[in-house]
Amino acid sequence: MASIIKNRAIVNDDWTVVRPAEDGALPAVNELPAGKVLVPLALWQAERETLAASRSAAEIGVWLAPDSEPADIVADFDKIALIAVDFPVFRDGRGYSIGRLLRERYGYKGELRAIGDVLRDQITFMFRCGFDAYALRADKDFNDALKAFDEFSFNYQGAVNSSPLFRRREAGELQKASA
Repeated sequence: MASIIKNRAIVNDDWTVVRPAEDGALPAVNELPAGKVLVPLALWQAERETLAASRSAAEIGVWLAPDSEPADIVADFDKIALIAVDFPVFRDGRGYSIGRLLRERYGYKGELRAIGDVLRDQITFMFRCGFDAYALRADKDFNDALKAFDEFSFNYQGAVNSSPLFRRREAGELQKASA
């Protein structure tokens, strides 16, 4: 069974990511594997009722491509267990914006997973954008990737999970001598 990093721990991944065929064709709902599945947004939009009728909400997740509109999934937050964002290549940063939009603008509270070409160097920044689960690329070391969470002692900018440094100082969370 594959592993992921979730909430800063290495855990078994019991989800299967369903990808379109090479020609872009989506699989039929009855062809999906048993168990928990992460389906592309296009399949979810085309087969929402069929998927919801055939599986519990705990067994359905939706993944968004870098060019997907996160607003398209907002009305379905209660019908799915997790949302994943695909990072097809390391240099494509649009997924960071999708993560922040889902958390800050649309108030998504469930699991937000990064999938695709996910590397250790990205984890800190994905975390600051609201991701809490990471499916690393198969050739990467999970124990090494966990170290990314502790690389920076201070962040100056605000993020999904922290206020800007000046706000933390105003609130007395930090002393000026420590910066």
